[in-house]
Amino acid sequence: MHNIFDLSHTKEILVRIDQLKQGAQPQWGSMDVAQMLAHCSSFQDIAMGITHSSRSWLGIIIGKFAKPIFFNDKPLPRNMSTIQNIMIVDKREFEVEKEKLKQNILTLQREGPKHCTNHPHPFFGVLTSEEWGKGIYKHLDHHLKQFGV
Repeated sequence: MHNIFDLSHTKEILVRIDQLKQGAQPQWGSMDVAQMLAHCSSFQDIAMGITHSSRSWLGIIIGKFAKPIFFNDKPLPRNMSTIQNIMIVDKREFEVEKEKLKQNILTLQREGPKHCTNHPHPFFGVLTSEEWGKGIYKHLDHHLKQFGV
């Protein structure tokens, strides 16, 4: 499984981000490309412990049982639910959000797994640094595919 802490996987994601165009249309979902970039940055902020999100009641009940469904090589399903406080609905500036996401990714790559939070994931609960790295990559891959890159 790909991991954002693997330099080759990081480089691949950064190249794909650079291929995004401001007017790109999503193949599914309601976010525009700038909102998607902000959403991905917000997820990484949770992973790095910059922000926190409360555990959902559903996550508390089934999160640990759902982890194997997420942490595998299968792509994420389209239109799956997301963490409520990282749903981006306001207008965002494409270039600003693109640069912020790239900087977050580079920070994770530079700092390595030790930069991941000890706070639980809002749905899956406590994650290892390895799980955060795989989850970040898979989340980015999902949203980049959403916009055709």
